[in-house]
Amino acid sequence: MKEVLFPYGKEKLSYVFKEEELAGVLESSIHHYTSEKTGAELIKEAIEDPIGSARLADMAEGKKKIVIIASDHTRPVPSKLIMPLMLKEIRSKNPDAEITILIATGCHRDTTREELIGKFGKDIVENENIYVHNCDEREKLVNLGKLPSGGDCEINSIAYEADLLVSEGFIEPHFFAGFSGGRKSVLPGIAGRATVLANHCSEFIDDPKARTGILDGNPIHKDMLWAARTAKLQFIVNVVLNADKEVIFAAAGDPQAAHKAGTDFLSSLCGAKAVEADVVITTNGGYPLDQNVYQAVKGMTAGEATVKKGGVIIMLAASGDGIGGEHFYHQLADEPDITKTMSLFLSRGRLETVPDQWQTQILLRILMHARVIYISEMPDDMISKMHMTPAHSIEEALKIAKRMLNKDDIKIAAIPDGVSVIVEN
Repeated sequence: MKEVLFPYGKEKLSYVFKEEELAGVLESSIHHYTSEKTGAELIKEAIEDPIGSARLADMAEGKKKIVIIASDHTRPVPSKLIMPLMLKEIRSKNPDAEITILIATGCHRDTTREELIGKFGKDIVENENIYVHNCDEREKLVNLGKLPSGGDCEINSIAYEADLLVSEGFIEPHFFAGFSGGRKSVLPGIAGRATVLANHCSEFIDDPKARTGILDGNPIHKDMLWAARTAKLQFIVNVVLNADKEVIFAAAGDPQAAHKAGTDFLSSLCGAKAVEADVVITTNGGYPLDQNVYQAVKGMTAGEATVKKGGVIIMLAASGDGIGGEHFYHQLADEPDITKTMSLFLSRGRLETVPDQWQTQILLRILMHARVIYISEMPDDMISKMHMTPAHSIEEALKIAKRMLNKDDIKIAAIPDGVSVIVEN
């Protein structure tokens, strides 16, 4: 017997597996990695000893407008640790700098004041200048030219007008950009909707290089890197987190060099060999990444990489914030034939992408490979309309899976955190 804990919202769901049914537990060894230093110490040391760059304090000296791009409410970035250290570093040699914290929402909804306080603390929210990016706020966008994909690269004018543009964030495996962090703070973080749509086109999403843990040859990464360079992002502070959302690694400095240090660290720890499994139980790592169905597609891709063709993926995501995208919902719910929707998406050119198409496309790809049982707090009928089967416990989901497969003797793979692992075939 083996007990496995699966993050679900702010809690953990437990399931005890029989030895004969457990095909394997696929998890990143990053969750067993320990550092002798605290998160604050790691971040402070990274800022004081940047990679491929001068210190942030020296870069800030003499600058008037300084913009710090910060992640939004959907990311577990420990901004309460990072932001005070960045502000202190900047002001150590430039106490009069006009600093704006620009929230990188991408195409997500606006981050609320309560969420900002939860992210930064009340002191920063009340005393610093914070602007929440809106990808549809046309009057705030500036065109930087053409992306390698051919789309217009439009970013928030606050970033464009900065004398010094820097960012904070975290690095984890990403299901189509390879890894999060670094250049991603610009695109999609502070980009216009049309720019994000061009980058997330069906051709690129379908590219076999647009997968978890792959940067070399990844066309989505290539666009993002170009946007960050052209926007003149000059300095980043990025961290790596364990399952408890604690900082175990930090890198600061040149956006490309510091990001590579983070991705190299992750790559050395995050790999897990695929196993043959009839059923895979996976998660989105709990709150805040499992707030909605939209984000939960990420964790499903880990299951996709190891489940047998025609098998079952059991996805655990509390989804307290709902679906996460109206377009995403209707693209799934309004057409009963998923192959028809996929064909429609693949027929669209790079500049014909519609909102949420990329997330729907990936979920459709998963559904064409395996059936999905979705454990959440969502209404059953909404999950059913999205071509998934609703459930409300692991036990219930496994009973449904056995019925779907028409057998009781099944092999199950457990992936406690589907967004932190790189499943290797």
